[in-house]
Amino acid sequence: MRAKLVVGNWKMYGSLAANLTLLTGIKDAAIAFKCAAAVCVPFPYLAQARSALAGTSVAWGAQNVSEHAQGAFTGEVSAGMLVDFGCRYVLVGHSERRALYGEDDRTVAAKFQQAQLAGLTPILCLGETLAERESGVTADVVTRQLGAVIDASGVAALSRAVLAYEPVWAIGTGKTASPQQAQEVHALIRARVGQSDAAVASELRILYGGSVKPGNARELFAMPDIDGGLIGGASLVAEDFRAICAAA
Repeated sequence: MRAKLVVGNWKMYGSLAANLTLLTGIKDAAIAFKCAAAVCVPFPYLAQARSALAGTSVAWGAQNVSEHAQGAFTGEVSAGMLVDFGCRYVLVGHSERRALYGEDDRTVAAKFQQAQLAGLTPILCLGETLAERESGVTADVVTRQLGAVIDASGVAALSRAVLAYEPVWAIGTGKTASPQQAQEVHALIRARVGQSDAAVASELRILYGGSVKPGNARELFAMPDIDGGLIGGASLVAEDFRAICAAA
């Protein structure tokens, strides 16, 4: 049985004072979590997350990583640097990185590789825009994004990764894919992996990341191929994050 995982993505929010309140609220509730939990925080706050969460069941990670191991790449952060801060996870290929910063499938696949070479668990984000969904190409988009990573790293690499389906049209818009819509894509992703390796597909954790809230988490997580959530706005409120973990 796949264990549920709930990951908070703080995006570009936070301050030392606000983070302390949030992390304290999460830490105090962590002993009651029956699922795995983590927070992916902005780079400057990794040390604070490590200090607050060390010794608890809650892991921490980053929201991005360089496709390069080291070198003259001003402003970039390598996977090895993230390991120095005790990170377990790193987001790779988030829709905002793809759309706003031009990260293509090849770049995402390279970042995935660098993360794994350093011993991190990449959380590979996949998903379609509203225009792509309305054009009926959701399956094509998601399998293309996934295929780029499989082609570069091999399907076995997914046994050391987590996937996250994030319908772009349901992020920050207040819209949410119905549990049935989300399940359909999660099942498609698992089936695609299963074409190459049934054992890897069976154990692969696939999170849903599209405006998950305390009010809809339980119904989403009840779907057979939804193994938890990648949580945006609700992860910035300790009470909401705790409620979502309880639903998982």
